[in-house]
Amino acid sequence: MFDDAGVRGWLHVAELDRPSARVTVDPDERLPMGSIYKVPVMVAFCRLADAGLVDPRHRLTLEPEERVPGPTGVSILHDAVTMSLRDLVVMMMTISDNTSADAVLRTVGPDAVDAVCRDLGMPDTHVRGGVVNTFSRLLADTGADSLDAALAHVTDNDTVVPPGVYDPAYKASSTPADIARLLRAIWTGRAASEDRCAFMREVMRRQPWTHRLGSGFPYDDVTVYGKTGTFGALRHEAGVVELADGSAYTAVVFTQAARSDSKLPRADAVIGAAARVAVEELRGRRET
Repeated sequence: MFDDAGVRGWLHVAELDRPSARVTVDPDERLPMGSIYKVPVMVAFCRLADAGLVDPRHRLTLEPEERVPGPTGVSILHDAVTMSLRDLVVMMMTISDNTSADAVLRTVGPDAVDAVCRDLGMPDTHVRGGVVNTFSRLLADTGADSLDAALAHVTDNDTVVPPGVYDPAYKASSTPADIARLLRAIWTGRAASEDRCAFMREVMRRQPWTHRLGSGFPYDDVTVYGKTGTFGALRHEAGVVELADGSAYTAVVFTQAARSDSKLPRADAVIGAAARVAVEELRGRRET
């Protein structure tokens, strides 16, 4: 399926209540994870809120000069925006707003995110400054004089992308297996208090994008919770799929397309298709 879609794929799909029952494709290979880094940032925020070290209702004002480039949310607004930390987390997760994510990461601090990864058994996950660091490394790797020029470079099929662009050592990076552990911790109440975990699950349910993981489960009685991640030829999604019978599955699919085009519908759709095949395989094993 990955070959037919023109991508290389990495996959980890497992039963939520029995993680040893899983379907995997190279699940321990580390890759730049794009905006999926916002999930451990959200967990760090919730843990600090549980400890009373962060007030979720504390309001931040984000000035125009603090904008981080991105296609959604506060990133595309022109004027100062004042919002609670909790709502910035919602913006960061539902529509992947980069400016909100940067504000939350600066508030919680990288040490708190690293602590989450250590505590939840995610040794191959490193946030490294999130999207701001990713963009600054992209400029350095491509030698471009602007972010727009750097992004154009990595989406041009007629140019050679420098090898450092997709090197996980210098960007927010993880593995499908690590992210699956993180999702399981959120769904089983290990990531934070039960109230905070319920908040995180609800936020992930409200992501509006359905062209990747959700495309494999287009039914009213199936609930898909997710977080997408995109960077150049990399297209990912991590989430949980809940079926009508109450069974649930963690589903993490990373891909890298052979072509650099910014729009590759088949590369997006194979994420959901591959996850669905994996879920069907797991269901078939239970029935036999």
